[in-house]
This record gives sequence, C-alpha cells and structure tokens, in this order.
Amino acid sequence: MLWDALLLKLGYNAALVAIGAALLGFAAGATGTFLFLRKRALVSDAVSHATLPGVGLAFIVMVALGGDGRNLAGLLLGSALSAGAGLWALSWLTRHTRLAEDAAIGAVLSVFFGFGVVLLTVIQTMTAGRQAGLESFLLGSTAGMLRVDALVIAISGALVLVAVVILRRPMTMVAFDPEFAATQGISVHRVDMATMGLVMAVTVIGLKVVGLILIVAMLIIPPVTARFWSDRSGRVVLLAGAFGALSGYVGAAISATTPALPTGPIIVLVAFGFFVLSMLVAPGRGVLAATVRHLRYQRRVHLRQGLLALAQGQPVYENLTRRLLRRAGLMRADGVPTDRGRVRAARALLDETRWQAVRADPAHEGAASLYDGLRDIETVLTRDQIEEIDRRIGGPKEVRT
Repeated sequence: MLWDALLLKLGYNAALVAIGAALLGFAAGATGTFLFLRKRALVSDAVSHATLPGVGLAFIVMVALGGDGRNLAGLLLGSALSAGAGLWALSWLTRHTRLAEDAAIGAVLSVFFGFGVVLLTVIQTMTAGRQAGLESFLLGSTAGMLRVDALVIAISGALVLVAVVILRRPMTMVAFDPEFAATQGISVHRVDMATMGLVMAVTVIGLKVVGLILIVAMLIIPPVTARFWSDRSGRVVLLAGAFGALSGYVGAAISATTPALPTGPIIVLVAFGFFVLSMLVAPGRGVLAATVRHLRYQRRVHLRQGLLALAQGQPVYENLTRRLLRRAGLMRADGVPTDRGRVRAARALLDETRWQAVRADPAHEGAASLYDGLRDIETVLTRDQIEEIDRRIGGPKEVRT
C-alpha cells in the first residue's frame, strides 16, 4: 500500500496531493533557510499563528455573502491578509518601540492566535459553522482536499520557489552580513520584509496540508537538516528544499495509506526522521563523524605522549598508549622501543623542544598561537626559521632514519 502511494498509484487526487506537498516542502525548506541563516526562526511562528483570525473572518464573510465558507481560495486569501497584518504589527513593534524582537513575537503570536480561537468558537455556534471543518487548519488535513485545492497549493508553491530563486542573492547577503549588504546599496529592511513575505506565502499555502501550528517545523527542520551536510549557503538551500520535498512527499504518501492519521504531523515526523539520520551520519557535522574525529585525536595524543616518554627514557604506563605504540610497531611487548620507535621518539622530542623555543620567543607569537601539542612545526615555520631555532637550542638539524 505504501509502495503504491510512493509510486503515485493510489489515484489522481492522492498523486496530486503528494506532488503538491512535495512542492510545498521544497518551498518551505528553501525559504526557511534564509530565516535560519538570519537567526530569525521564531518569526515564522508569529506569522503562522497570525493566520488563524483570517481563516475565521474569511469564513464568516463568505457565509454572510451567501457563498461557500469552505472555499479554499477565499480562506487562504483571508489568512494571507491576517498574516500580513501580523507581520506589519511585528515590524512596527520592533522598529518603533523598545521591545526586543522575541517579546514582540510573543505579543503578536498570542494576541492573534487568541483572537482566532475566539472566532472559531463563534463559528461553531453558527448553523453553517458546525460542518466547516476549520479545525483542520490547525494540524493540516488532506482527506477532504479537492482537485482544485491541490492545484492551488502546487501552483502557489511553485511560484514561491520562483521568487526564492530571484531573490536568493540579496537574501543571502543580508543573512550573512547585513552591514556589508547595506554598503552595496541593498535595503536590508526591504529584503527582510521580502523574506517575511515569502515565509507568509509558504505559511498560507501550507495551512491545508500541514496546519498553522506545524508549518513552522517545515520552515526550520529541513534547513537545520541540510546544515549537517554542507557549509555553502547555495547547497544548504538546495538540500533544505530537497529534504522538505521528500518529507512532504513521503508524509503525504503515508497519510494516503492511513487516512485516520493526520497529514501535518506525519509530514513533520518524516522531516524529523531525516534530521535525526543526518545528525547521526552526516560526514562533516554528524555525531558519528565527530566521534571518529575524537577517537583519531585521542589516538594521536596517546602516540605523541608515548613517543615523548620513550625519547626521555621514561616507562609508558597507560595501557591504551602501550597498545597503540605496539600496534604501530614503535615499541615491543616488554616496553623497549624498536629502531623505528627510537627514530620517531627522537623526532617528537626535537619537535617539542623546537616548539618550546618558539613559544618563548615574542617574535614568533603568531606561530606559537598555533601550538596544540600535535602539530608538526614544519607546517608552521619555514626551513630557514627552523634552522635558526636549531642553532639557538643547539639541537641537531635533522634526525636520520
């Protein structure tokens, strides 16, 4: 059943929902990357919660005008206007008052969401409101999604992606260095507002699929996941979009096979699964890679200390150090260094003596700051500088093998 859903074999509507969720996930991941890099992730929370009053007001207005209060286009338009009002309120509070941004976010989030809950309660007392199903906008639901609804979500997500591609350069510059961007003639405030506008668009589009409470996760989790895999902003944007698209696609497929499960939470859980997997196995920043680096560093420290002990004629007591020295062929089982071990030990002692001379010389302050007990001095100083240090310490110019 799940395999059929992944291959888009569960019907036209299910396939359209999966594709729409994938486009939404890509747009959310790519857009959220700039929020993540700008360190303004909580802004998306305020924008998402600010959409709820718009949904309620749009339903009331459409019913009052004799229309279908559940029309998705009308509900999304209302949520967009409400989110725009919340975004304007947040911008005004941060620019014209002494409130910090986090305090302004808390104020906007709580007031708008509270107003939205009141409106939903009022709608439940209306004759038309009892079958409205507006609670699906909280956690997302695709069970009652029509073909036109899925098309609206898919097309809107594609348009957001086009806007991200057009604005990626100024948004990247502002995210990393707003002062430099300003010197290049870029209006930081306008770029920030454009970014917030894209966030608002993704939030509004994702209301039906993920819901206003969980859309924040789709804006933040994919960029954080992508950050484990790359240090380059362009790649992080693409990877975040890819992780978001996979999360939306797989989550929608799982939801299609089990209609009783809510769509939004499933998509978010899939995104979290990618996050955990990346945190564990990513080659640069993953937990396993960090563990391997730590073990390698520990091995180098033990070998270095063991070689220094051998060079000074001291016994090696640490079991791990003895085991590493024997495994490297530098020491026999009885603790006596091999011929190769004597050469390596003499080199280590000479290197350490050179480093001590460098650290005591103010003229080599820059080089001394690189000392970590493991770095070879040849990677820091030139041959002439090393020869000068050897003359000063009276040591040999080289250690022969």
